[in-house]
Amino acid sequence: MEQRNQTVVKLAQTALLAALCFVSFTFLQIKIPMPGGDATSLHIGNAFCVLGALLLGGVYGGLAGAVGMTVADILDPIYIVGAPKTFILKFCIGLIVGLVAHNYAKINESTDKKYIAKWSTIAAIAGLAFNVVADPIVGYFYKMYILGQPQEMAEVLAKWSAATTFVNAVVSVVLVGVLYNVLRPVLVKSGMLKISKAVS
Repeated sequence: MEQRNQTVVKLAQTALLAALCFVSFTFLQIKIPMPGGDATSLHIGNAFCVLGALLLGGVYGGLAGAVGMTVADILDPIYIVGAPKTFILKFCIGLIVGLVAHNYAKINESTDKKYIAKWSTIAAIAGLAFNVVADPIVGYFYKMYILGQPQEMAEVLAKWSAATTFVNAVVSVVLVGVLYNVLRPVLVKSGMLKISKAVS
């Protein structure tokens, strides 16, 4: 029964973080129009994808980011064609962050604030560094071979995407570093985040 309750709580938290991803991307983005009616944007949606993975683990956090950002794409006439790519990339961000933070560093088994701050930052950097590399590359081939865009147009968008994705990543790492390390003690105190044992 307890296991079932924990699953329900995690699903509710996943839905909340998916909503935060959706809202932050939809309403807090700076859209940069590109040739051919396309666009790239500066946004903080990825920060909540990373935050989800730090709080809930890679799978649930990745799903939160993937669902929230994909729904945002689907509801935007410019980004709707890129929704499948978004789902895959955001889910991968969550998996990578979860792998580093929980499978390797096991931050949920630590009470050392410096250790937690260090590894939550490293995990965020790992997930978002993947996105900085993967987003323009996957986007380039997706635009050319799935959407049939001319190579020159795909190249221009990939270059701009690389630049904006890098800026988004830097901002997101800083934002997540603050949010996670503020929220974590509150969630631990409330019993919504379990600590098993200390890790030095």
